[in-house]
Amino acid sequence: MRWTHPGGRGPGGLLDTGGPTGAVGRSKDGGRSKSGGRSGVAGPPKAAQPPEDSRLRASGDLLEVRGLHHSYGRRRVLRGIDFALRPGVLAGIVGENGAGKSTLLKALSGELRPDRGVVRHRGRFGYCPQTVVLDDAFTVRQHLDFFRSAFRLPDLRRAHEVLETLAFTEYLDERAGRLSGGSRQKLNLTLAFMHDPDVLLLDEPYQGFDWETYLRFWELAGALRDAGRSVLVVSHLAYDAGRLDELWRLHDGRLTPQDPGPGEVA
Repeated sequence: MRWTHPGGRGPGGLLDTGGPTGAVGRSKDGGRSKSGGRSGVAGPPKAAQPPEDSRLRASGDLLEVRGLHHSYGRRRVLRGIDFALRPGVLAGIVGENGAGKSTLLKALSGELRPDRGVVRHRGRFGYCPQTVVLDDAFTVRQHLDFFRSAFRLPDLRRAHEVLETLAFTEYLDERAGRLSGGSRQKLNLTLAFMHDPDVLLLDEPYQGFDWETYLRFWELAGALRDAGRSVLVVSHLAYDAGRLDELWRLHDGRLTPQDPGPGEVA
């Protein structure tokens, strides 16, 4: 398995738990061979393979997932996940509680090392986890400054646009520990949106929102889609499936395409 992600505004990354044919392997006697087979046995020359990010670029997809498997002990959670996100797509994955949605997102973001499979993405990468990770002693403004430095952003223009859309600008000098649950989620979303990602993964992103903020969230997600980005929303219910371009249901460790028509997905 290998995971390379330069962070910030870098060119993208690769998570590969299976490895392509011809990857470096380990022989029984501990030696390493380029063919991944028995040490000392020379195989026929193989055609040079293009770099992994070049293959992704040629496909046009911003995110590609192939053969993703993961288990917790004997419990198999992911049983061969395959899907891809094209530019300009607002997609969703729906599933019951405990179906493995958060496990899948952690594997896609590099937070979890799956048992095997390949995840490729290109462009700037954003991830909004279900569990809000904030420092209660920091103000909203201090969080933005910290992430601006981490993302190497020249300014906070995009962050302030998101704050304005979410009607959250008046809380800039409020400490995170004093924010309500819905307000903490607004900050969580702002940190995920502020570097203008090409691929954005959102885990239960509108939990704790009132109706007005819920609608404003979809405004933000739709604007990213219209700008040619890929957005993946993961939730236990898809009330607004009609807002999505593509939809899958996660059940028994596998994804099944659904009709993203109006209404709720069962």
